[in-house]
Amino acid sequence: MEIRVLKYFLAVAREQSFSKAAESLFLSQPTLSRQLKDLEDELGKTLFIRGGKKITLTEEGMILRKRAEEIVELVDKAEQEVKLTDEDITGTIYIGAGETHAISLIARTANKLSEQYPNIRYNFYSGDGVDVSERLDKGLIDFGVLFEPMDISRYDSIPIPIHDTWGILMLKGSPLAKKEVIEPRDLWDIPLIVSRQVEDSILSALLGKTDGLLNIKAQYNLVYNASVMVSEGMGYALCFDRLINVSGDSKLCFRPLSPTTEAVCHFVWKKYPVFTKAAQRFLEQFQQDMREYDS
Repeated sequence: MEIRVLKYFLAVAREQSFSKAAESLFLSQPTLSRQLKDLEDELGKTLFIRGGKKITLTEEGMILRKRAEEIVELVDKAEQEVKLTDEDITGTIYIGAGETHAISLIARTANKLSEQYPNIRYNFYSGDGVDVSERLDKGLIDFGVLFEPMDISRYDSIPIPIHDTWGILMLKGSPLAKKEVIEPRDLWDIPLIVSRQVEDSILSALLGKTDGLLNIKAQYNLVYNASVMVSEGMGYALCFDRLINVSGDSKLCFRPLSPTTEAVCHFVWKKYPVFTKAAQRFLEQFQQDMREYDS
């Protein structure tokens, strides 16, 4: 199975058309079709449902697409790292994180480093803790931001001094908006919108009840989407503070939970890493910045 053919496969999956994919790859359609038919023969599986206006993937095709994307991304990253010159600190630093105000500290370090090394670029991947941990383990990202209670013992880490506060995002006209803080029992019977990474143990600690005993109306991956659902009156979003602008003409407001509950996160990387010079320099700068922040 060649990397080149995997890229062909991904192009067809993306374009949902052999002709459009061939055009984007500067190949003839017969050549592309033959290459992918050979791939199907090699695997002994049908990858495409042919016919109709669009090409769709079979179940086996969807499995291959997920793995092929990871393989191609890792190969591209490896090629970029190998091609870096000895004289210059350049290249792309890959960082994965969920939605947190702690990103401001990472961005601050990145901005400071850019003044000294303008050819360094940054690729930020947004995902929940499981996504970030998986990509870190596979070498697809250099660094990650993980929240407790995730197990970070298998990584080297730096605790991030900025903590996010749990609370409720709601319409300013909501009955609960009249309160300065929200108590768990206020949320037991109302429609809630929660992050998909909030497990029952977290819900129990925050609200005193688990998923099955709460009125979970919807789940979200990005808090912006949650804010839209709140704006449309779907419910109340359980989220962190400072992620959505609730000032000025915003229809929304945020109220912290009582008792105050903060989420602690850590900047992590694999033990015994093989870093590019850019990633190593970023880590050194971030460690220095965190020491200065704490002092």
